[in-house]
Order: sequence, then structure tokens, then C-alpha cells
Amino acid sequence: MSPTMASSLSVFAAMSGATGRSAGGSAVPGRLASGKRAVAPPLAASVVTETPLPPAIATPPPAARPVDAPRRRVGRGGDGGGEHAAWRSVRQERWEGALEVEGELPLWLDGTYLRNGPGLWNLGDYGFRHLFDGYATLVRVSFRDGRAVGAHRQIESEAYKAARTHGKVCYREFSEVPKPESFLSHVGQLATLFSGSSLTDNSNTGVVRLGDGRVLCLTETIKGSIVVDPDTLDTLGKFEYTDSLGGLIHSAHPIVTDTEFWTLIPDLIRPGYVVARMDAGSNERRFVGRVDCRGGPAPGWVHSFPITEHYVVVPEMPLRYCAKNLLRAEPTPLYKFEWHLESGSYMHVMCKASGKVVASVEVPPYVTFHFINAYEERDEDGRVTAIVADCCEHNADTSILDKLRLRNLRASTGQDVLPDARVGRFRIPLDGSPFGELEAALDPEEHGRGMDMCSINPARLGKPYRYAYACGARRPCNFPNTLTKIDLEEKTAKNWYEEGAVPSEPFFVPRPGAVDEDDGVAISMVSAKDGSAYALVLDASTFQEIARAKFPYAMPYGLHCCWVPRDSNA
Repeated sequence: MSPTMASSLSVFAAMSGATGRSAGGSAVPGRLASGKRAVAPPLAASVVTETPLPPAIATPPPAARPVDAPRRRVGRGGDGGGEHAAWRSVRQERWEGALEVEGELPLWLDGTYLRNGPGLWNLGDYGFRHLFDGYATLVRVSFRDGRAVGAHRQIESEAYKAARTHGKVCYREFSEVPKPESFLSHVGQLATLFSGSSLTDNSNTGVVRLGDGRVLCLTETIKGSIVVDPDTLDTLGKFEYTDSLGGLIHSAHPIVTDTEFWTLIPDLIRPGYVVARMDAGSNERRFVGRVDCRGGPAPGWVHSFPITEHYVVVPEMPLRYCAKNLLRAEPTPLYKFEWHLESGSYMHVMCKASGKVVASVEVPPYVTFHFINAYEERDEDGRVTAIVADCCEHNADTSILDKLRLRNLRASTGQDVLPDARVGRFRIPLDGSPFGELEAALDPEEHGRGMDMCSINPARLGKPYRYAYACGARRPCNFPNTLTKIDLEEKTAKNWYEEGAVPSEPFFVPRPGAVDEDDGVAISMVSAKDGSAYALVLDASTFQEIARAKFPYAMPYGLHCCWVPRDSNA
């Protein structure tokens, strides 16, 4: 199939990697010949000091119009006066310094918290539309001996560097596309879309620590896999996959452990998903198996997925990829997707060892960004009878995507416009039954009918578990504004709330040597009502605040996090 055919199928081909292949045998950025991560010398403030360093711009502004701080203006995506600091662009490219600590940090908390997310939504006077469009801002808080050092830096993707040089969008972001200067340039843009070269590498979604210590920032395009240094936040280069699986898009949330890396690669020509696994220390994804979609006309969006000890769970939502929406210069309310309720909603289960699909069931309609965890249900003889999978489920309401437009987030009307969400619990029988179950794991009122951005104790990944940490809601609100600890046994929740604050994902860090599942802390970066920002540290057991490490400037909202223990920084 020619990748230049002007048809929806051609777009499917490009995005499924039918014509593209990763380069093999090339040097891997951020990796030494020995397989160890190349670490740049840390900045001076990596050793905690008493006096914060002054804010500083790391690089001089280019001659062309730079990516700069938001200007006080009114308009689409603009920064009018008075909106919350969570939705304003970060005001400098990088900073590092000691943080003022209020309260007492646990002495055992020794390592680095990293948070990734979109933090720059302006190019000069031009404001982006959507939360997910922003250029990636990586935040670091290093804890040691009861002290904290903070830093942030823009991830130097090709998309960000091109925007900084030319003062305009140069790659296709979530809702933004480069503005063609003529009909011929528009045709050229379509050709680059078919080849994948115009897709963004703006890795503004996740950040994970691989089993060999490398730290990887991710988005939904495979080219947006970027290696960073956790000490300096330097961008080390692209993560080059050295296999022949191809593909241009993948799940933004791979499952990563100390020994392996699991991912899903959607296939938009023959709707389905490739399940792939990569060993720690390797850049080669290995084909495990394939799941064919039961609905159509394209695969369901697969932002995340869960695994158990022996199985991979592959979700198939009726919110499906849409080629014609990819071609639009202006976004639809569902952006790159379409809602196909008539196509059905499914959950598939693949055996990790054999790659065979052992269950494929129809379930009630659902919409989810993030799965929380999954585990195997066994009978008295120890045989696996079903898979239980939990997610942050939006009651099959696709409006959540458009609620994340920046103009909606910046509109502080006091109205209760956040769509309801719950802990959606799937039960997938393995006895050949054609249907599975989906219900709320607890009363959604326990967490204010808001539920997203979740973490668990990593020791419980793929196993029965009791606790989850997420963002909930105190109504009325237009965005999740609480942190919540979910107890799935007692079916209750503990909630943290500060008036006007916008907290990001609470990330659980276990205490070394802990036995109890909730023995540790939950860390969240918070954008406060007064324009300040701080790293909040909660006792994960009581869910009470024990400390906050304060940044000396406003910090925008961010998405996902990881923890890098001190010994892995050496």
C-alpha cells in the first residue's frame, strides 16, 4: 500500500507502521556500550543547600521569536487575567534550587520524584487550545536527609525546538496542526502525515524508570519516546527501538517493572493491537501476540492497559481512532477519535507465555484514560477463573475530552461541570462466557464523583490489592481538585482538599522494608490558589499531610510521575 495515497486507509497504514520500520543497529542515546545509563554531571544544587539558587534561563533566546511566557491577553487559548496558575505556562525554560520545607520530611525518603506534563501553552501571542497540546515540562524534587531540591526544565523534543526557533507550531499536536501557507504546502503536510514525519515527538504525558535505570518520557507517538537524565533533567536523545515491529503510535502508558516493559501497538489497517514485550536493558520489543478488534471501523483508543501475573488485558473502547479527524485542520469535540456506540465495547485477555487470546468478552460501554490495576481471581483449587480489572471510568461520557480545553479549564464560573467518574471494575470470566461485567467498585460519592490520575503500591502490580491513590473531586468544580485514597475492601475513601488548589497525580512511594500495603507516602505537585506551587507529601496510611516543599514560583498542572531511588542515580 502506498503511503502517499490520499485516503483514510493510507493514514491507517502510516499510523500502524505498515510502511515504517525502526532503524536497527544504531547507537542508543543515553546508553553506554556497557549497557549502563550515561549520566551527565549533576548541577550544584543536586547537593541540598540552605539557600535557593536564583531563577535562571538555561539557554539564550534565539534570534527568531521565542517560545515565551504567556502574555495577558484575551482570546482563544489565551491568558486573560485572573485564571488559575495551573493553566498558565511556566515562565522560564529551566530552574533549580533548594526548596523551603514546611513540616518534617521522612528521613527514609531518599530519591527523586519526577513529574511530566504539558507546561507551555503559548507561542508568543498564540495560545494553544487543549491541555494536551502543551510542550513538555519535566519537574524534579530530590529528597535527602529531610531536605528537598526542586527543578524544572523543558524537554527538548524536535517539536519544541522547532517551535522555539520558528515561533509557530511545526508538528501535529493533540489539537494543533501547522498552519499551511498555501495549497501546495497543505498537500505537503498531508504527505508528511502519511509518512508520520509531521507527528509530534512532544513527550508530555508519562515518565518511567526502566529496569536498567534509564528514564524515559513518553507520549502516544513512538517517536515521542525520549531519554532524560533524572539528575540534570537534560534531554539525552530519542529512545530508538531496535526491532522491526514498526508502528507510529502506541499506548502512552507501558507497564514497566525492574525486569520488563509491556506495550500495545494499535493496528489501524487491520483493526487490532500488537502486544509486545521488552527486556530490561534492551531496546528491542518482541512480538508476543495480536488481538483482533471485534468492533470497527478502527481500534478503540488505548491510552493505557493493565496486566496480571500471567495475562495482558487489552481494552477495546467504542471511542475509536478516526482517520478523517486526523486530516482536519480544526478539531472536532472528540479530536482524533469518534464515538461508535454501535460497534460494541470489549475486553480481551492474552496469555503472556503463549500469546494466545484466552478470553474476549463484550462489556457495557465505557470511557477511560487510565487503568488502575488488574489481578487474577482463583477458585478453591487455585485455578484462574476470571480477571478483575479496575480503571478510572467516566460513565461512558466522551465529553471529558472537550472539558479539557484550556478555555474551559480557565473559566472559573463556580459551576459544577466536571463529568462524573468512578472506579470502574471489570470482571472478565475465563470460562468462555461471551459477556463480562462492569460496575462501580465503591460508591462514587466517596470521592466526589471525580476519579482519575491513579497510582498503587508497585509491589501489588498485577496482584490482588486494597488501596489506590487518585485525584477526586469536591463539588462544585470543573476539574479534579482533591487527592483521594481508595480502600477497595472497606469501599471507602479518605480525601485531602485545600480550597482553590489543583493537585496532580498522587504517586505512592513505599517505605523501604515496609510490610503493610499503605506504609509509605503519596507525593503530589500542587498548584495553589495564591499562585504558589509545592510538592505535597502525605502519610499514605492516614492520608494526612506531613510536609510540603515549596517552589518559589508558580508551577502549571502536570500529568504523570515516577520515583527514582537514590541508589539508582549513582
